[in-house]
Amino acid sequence: MSYDKELAAAKKAASLAARLCQKVQRAILQSDVQSKSDKSPVTVADYGSQALVSYVLQRELPSELFSMVAEEDSEDLCKDSAQETLERITKLVNDILASDGSYSDSTLSTDDVVKAIDCGKSEGGSQGRHWVLDPIDGTKGFLRGDQYAIALALLDEGKVVLGVLACPNLPLTSIAGGSQHSLPGEVGCLFFSVVGGGTYMHSLDSSSAVKVQVSSIGNPEEASFFESYEAAHSMHDLSSSIAKKLGVKAPPVRIDSQAKYGALSRGDGVIYLRFPHKGYREKIWDHAAGYIVVAEAGGVVTDAAGNPLDFSKGRYLDLDTGIIVTNPKLMPSLLQAVRESIEEKVSSL
Repeated sequence: MSYDKELAAAKKAASLAARLCQKVQRAILQSDVQSKSDKSPVTVADYGSQALVSYVLQRELPSELFSMVAEEDSEDLCKDSAQETLERITKLVNDILASDGSYSDSTLSTDDVVKAIDCGKSEGGSQGRHWVLDPIDGTKGFLRGDQYAIALALLDEGKVVLGVLACPNLPLTSIAGGSQHSLPGEVGCLFFSVVGGGTYMHSLDSSSAVKVQVSSIGNPEEASFFESYEAAHSMHDLSSSIAKKLGVKAPPVRIDSQAKYGALSRGDGVIYLRFPHKGYREKIWDHAAGYIVVAEAGGVVTDAAGNPLDFSKGRYLDLDTGIIVTNPKLMPSLLQAVRESIEEKVSSL
């Protein structure tokens, strides 16, 4: 089955959302950060990105029944105290749409923006098609001026069939060795994949794409690994124990967001380990786009027990302990190191 139309729409939506996020990041104001109930900071850009992606997908694919599973909803924006924020989001969305020129017939009202945001309330599941969106994956990285991603995927009958990762701050050249900062003018990547079609990357500023592949390194001593920047997002001590068992020499490269999946898909690193703290449930929007980008580049993504990730169960990924990503050569020894390290951690409690 061809997903050409859907891919073109997804790339356009993610690119415009990236443009909005870049605009906000350049001029972050104190009033842009609100606190969501779970205390993860949410920004004007988060809401604006979701509204834009929702609107663009619906305009580009008017004949399709639209369903989207996304991180944000408008509840906090509909409070009286948020009126100014909502107006600012609406202006930002309209500015980006106007600068693109494709939709010159429409200026969105604040109500239109709220409706677009709330199109992300779908529960997903194993039937039909559902878009899956994290409007800004890595909000803390975004606020710090570091890595973040606009992560958009399409589920068809419970399977991820398409993924787009826009990474506005990721250098076009490799970040192997831990350098995620590079000279001005050399940052901003868009990764995209369709099932069975490989993974490609191009600059956010151009459409000349190159095919990318995961690293073929088979010797753990030469492998580098990625993990979450925030210790609250992943157990760094467990990752460190696994790396030691494998014989990995290089220190971990810690970066925010699904930009890690993008970097891994082009061979910047070889392993990505994510072990959330007890009680945390992984959401599908945190992994769907990254998963297909790595898988189509030749990588393997499983839970800590080696099971494939199942995106068909709704908004959450219920899985064993954590997520591990690497190439097929290293996966058997990585799984063994993971199993031994988890057993040691449990027995020491």
